Amino acid sequence: MTMNNETEILIIDDDQDVLESYQQLLEMSGYTVKAITDPTQVTPLLNKDWPGVVVTDMYMPGMSGMELMEKVKALDPELPVIMITGHGDIPMAVDALKRGAIDFLQKPLQPAELLALLDKHLPLRKSKIEQRRAMAQTTSAELLGDSPLMIKLREKVAQIALTSRDVLVEGENGTGRHTVTRLLHRHSMVCDGPYVTVQGSAITCTADLQRAMISARGGSLSLSEPQAMPQETQQWLCRFLLEQERLNKKEVRVLAVTGPNPESLVEHDNLLPELFYFLSQVRFQMPPMRQRVCDIAPLFKHFLKLSCQKLHKPMPTLDKAYINTLNRHEWNGNVLELKNVAELYAIGIVKLAGQDRTKPIEHMSSPLDDLVDNYEKQVIEDALYLFAGRINDVSNYLQIPRKKLYLRMKKHNLDKAEYKARG
Repeated sequence: MTMNNETEILIIDDDQDVLESYQQLLEMSGYTVKAITDPTQVTPLLNKDWPGVVVTDMYMPGMSGMELMEKVKALDPELPVIMITGHGDIPMAVDALKRGAIDFLQKPLQPAELLALLDKHLPLRKSKIEQRRAMAQTTSAELLGDSPLMIKLREKVAQIALTSRDVLVEGENGTGRHTVTRLLHRHSMVCDGPYVTVQGSAITCTADLQRAMISARGGSLSLSEPQAMPQETQQWLCRFLLEQERLNKKEVRVLAVTGPNPESLVEHDNLLPELFYFLSQVRFQMPPMRQRVCDIAPLFKHFLKLSCQKLHKPMPTLDKAYINTLNRHEWNGNVLELKNVAELYAIGIVKLAGQDRTKPIEHMSSPLDDLVDNYEKQVIEDALYLFAGRINDVSNYLQIPRKKLYLRMKKHNLDKAEYKARG
């Protein structure tokens, strides 16, 4: 059972008299306090999103303050712990700071010093938790799904976004790789800076990358397919990242995007090993739909609902047999393919049913030609986004000749250049 989140201070000391004096001091100062004499009873009371501060004595029977801090930090490495040490026990206090304590106080405790530390660290902790909650709402809305893989992914995005670390986001097309890079930038310390996207295949010389870096200065660079850059450009990027690391000064945060198994790019001499090392210190592996089958039906219903709202149509019913069909499908196009199938279903075209068939459409809000034109434009746009405007890939994906694709794009005023940097 966890504490009520209104509790601001958890204080632990095996001496009941001392504990009561601490508690009285803090409550008279306006804090909401919970006092515990048994340190072994502390961790069941906490969770990683508790917005308070732990204050603990160093020497206690059954569990030392240092051992307790390690258990608290296992719940949340950022949960603040203030250690109370014996008079003159500076080496122990320094060790506590190295292991993660935010500060320490020596006995006999000076009330003003304790209150000053709490006034400093409690608002920071509360602000951190509010930031996490806001981020959780955003990531849940954009990285959809409640499978364990997606929950873990969202937690990692929330954890890494607030750092300045370069990252490598790997996975198949349509899994949400660029959604992750956008979220990492949006919730970073440089969120007010530029977010620049560039394709490695568009980098023909080092000067191209240098210009992109200048544009991204003070922000983030989303770099897709770094292995497509010339070797000398990859070497320059290695030197750039190394220099940033040496100077401990981050001018540009690099968010690299590759396909699955980027190690194979190194094995085939497409990606420099040292560049892979720099980029892969933090890795996000995007799960394909086939690895999170439990998300398929909820995501399909989500996209279907959005499409029906856009078309001003009521939600159609979904029979169990069709849901089973969705779950059995391989979804090589991942979330994007699932979204396309849901949009088709909304206008009455049932895919994945042996042979495509149509179902009756009631309460038509627009002429059929308009519905078909709108859907055709959306499908082509989605494919252009998916393949970053690469016409060969788009035509293969849509299974139509390049000439016909260009004609359809002209009809809908779609320019491949507008999608080049989107990945």
